[in-house]
Amino acid sequence: MPKNLFKIAKEKKIKYFLISFVDLFGVLRSKLVPTRAIKEMQEAGAGFAGFAAWLDMSPADSDMFGIPDPDSLIQLPWNKEVGWLASDLWMNGKPVEASPRVMLKNQIKKLEKKGLKMKSGVECEYFLITPDGNSIADPRDTQSKPCYDQSALMRRYDLIKEICDCMIEMGWGPYQNDHEDANGQFEMNWDYDDCLLTADRHTFFKFMVKTIAEKHGLRATFMPKPFENLTGNGCHAHISVWDGNKNKFLDKTNNLGLSKMAYNFLGGVIKNASSLSAFFNPTINSYRRINAPPTKSGASWSPSSISYTGNNRTHMIRIPDPGRFELRLMDGSANPYLLQASVLAAGLDGLKNKIDPGKPLNCNMYEDHEKYPDLPKLPDELGQSLERLKNNKDMNDAFGKDTIDSYIKLRNLELKEFKQKENFDKTQPITRWERNNTLDC
Repeated sequence: MPKNLFKIAKEKKIKYFLISFVDLFGVLRSKLVPTRAIKEMQEAGAGFAGFAAWLDMSPADSDMFGIPDPDSLIQLPWNKEVGWLASDLWMNGKPVEASPRVMLKNQIKKLEKKGLKMKSGVECEYFLITPDGNSIADPRDTQSKPCYDQSALMRRYDLIKEICDCMIEMGWGPYQNDHEDANGQFEMNWDYDDCLLTADRHTFFKFMVKTIAEKHGLRATFMPKPFENLTGNGCHAHISVWDGNKNKFLDKTNNLGLSKMAYNFLGGVIKNASSLSAFFNPTINSYRRINAPPTKSGASWSPSSISYTGNNRTHMIRIPDPGRFELRLMDGSANPYLLQASVLAAGLDGLKNKIDPGKPLNCNMYEDHEKYPDLPKLPDELGQSLERLKNNKDMNDAFGKDTIDSYIKLRNLELKEFKQKENFDKTQPITRWERNNTLDC
């Protein structure tokens, strides 16, 4: 029996529900529903016009309905009258296949047929900036190597504490908060879990950080590269696959602690990384972060080549501990659901075809990349990654060609608009178009 949202609302004194979904561009869309109507909404869903969001629909299409997932309910810690709900989109009695949460759930079902679940954790980096978006919010945050700067961290104590307290209250298991490698940049970490739950929490985290920053008179941005000379916002993902309570990626006899299954899964990610950068690095601005020159701190901390290693942060994938790997390609603009869905689809390809990732490289890739001229490179701009996704048969099969075509069509519309006004040149300052269209991603 599903949870009764009306009954829960009475018990928790929730007066309104935000029934939410994320479109293909990662924009969080919602309707605010009074508790008196939640019974009907739980059964039939909240109605939306698909064309009004970044979904490949027309004004002539029938309504779509967001069916809330009661298990996703989060009572806003800063406003207990409101409950947030992730929803799955339905149209004409069927799930909308080209909607991100449905796309992820479809990949989860494929892995579940093998009796397995993917667990993941994400590291979400963000900047605290002035309300106009033109500079970091703390003018005293000026160190050339500001990572872990205690003074800069504690000047934002009230804001960071409020966000972390919220995560503690919600039971996420937060375990550390730090000032990151760029001036004005922060990261907050919480426990890993099943990938759907992580995607829901990732979605809510971005909303929460932006909301609480506004309460403190500031603005938060997950934009991949808001400042040319500073490290960009990554969104690293830590991945493992489980059978019940058993980590199937763990093999203590292996020198890096990974099982044959883990290496095959990893091989699928490596094989498809270039195409999946269209999901992992989905904005024009994303390509200022990857393949980037050193920043003010001395390193971009972002990948340029498709490679993996042990505990070494200069590669696209590192294996920091036995039983998991960290994919460092994604940036802050990545759609939380497509991030997880893409990793899972690529991993399933690796498992199905027993893909060998090759041997790990133990070099400093930032300094030694010229020694590996045959190593595959990541795309230099969004158009390249979209073209590679279009031509990737395995990912078209995984998500459905119509779904991939819809995503590429919408991103190309954005790319066309940009090119009519600007030129993308990494050697030139960030354009006004990028800032206006990506600061709130």
